[in-house]
Amino acid sequence: MTFSIVARSDDGESWGVAVASKFLAVGSAVPAAVARVGAIATQAEANVAWKFLALAHLDDGATAEVAMTRLVEEDDKREHRQAGIVDSEGGSATYTGRECFDWAGGVSGPGYAIQGNILTGPEVVEAMELSWQGSAGQPLERRLLDALRAGDEAGGDKRGRQAAALLVVREDAGYGAGDDVAVDLRVDDHQAPVEELARLLDLNDLYLTASTEDEKVAMTPELEEEVARLVQQQGHPDLRSWVGSENYEMRVADDGSWIDRRVLAILRDS
Repeated sequence: MTFSIVARSDDGESWGVAVASKFLAVGSAVPAAVARVGAIATQAEANVAWKFLALAHLDDGATAEVAMTRLVEEDDKREHRQAGIVDSEGGSATYTGRECFDWAGGVSGPGYAIQGNILTGPEVVEAMELSWQGSAGQPLERRLLDALRAGDEAGGDKRGRQAAALLVVREDAGYGAGDDVAVDLRVDDHQAPVEELARLLDLNDLYLTASTEDEKVAMTPELEEEVARLVQQQGHPDLRSWVGSENYEMRVADDGSWIDRRVLAILRDS
């Protein structure tokens, strides 16, 4: 009851899953990924144990195709299952059981697997594949989201819309480099879940990713004076206090030597 894309980035550094469905909190059931290991989406009459089994097979050195074969062979309800897997090398596999509700099917290629069931038709999967193939060079999370949006716009789940999720892993990409989770966003119940997911991804980029060199504005004496005045107007004694209150720690230098241009714009507009 879902459409999804599982993929690895072209540079081999990131793995992820994007999924949408007329199913409450679809992100709690479908996606799983481990950096340097691979990613999986399990759906239709989802066997959530497949997430952990697949990643274990991949971690032991199995390819995506071998891992999928093992999952299917060992499951008595295989004909009701659907899944997509991408391994550490970008190998991919998709599977759709014969008892999945129409329309159901999938496609796979180098670095991606796309699949869905109870869709308006094959055009959903086709649109997602075209989006993926045409977005090379973009960050993985953006490519996954764009493919999901393409599937949604092509018809998506024929029962309607309810939930969507996006999971991307990359070594040391988590908050403060404490883990490998670059993006972990869920829209559990919403009239337009894919668009809401896009809004959340923009916020994720602002709050949970570090500024690029192009985004850094050097703190000159004049700017430092302006910033000090603005944060005091917000009721804070200094920039450090304001940054901590607004959760912009990854967008301002610890020593105050630079500030992110977007954060500066927010401060000036507040």
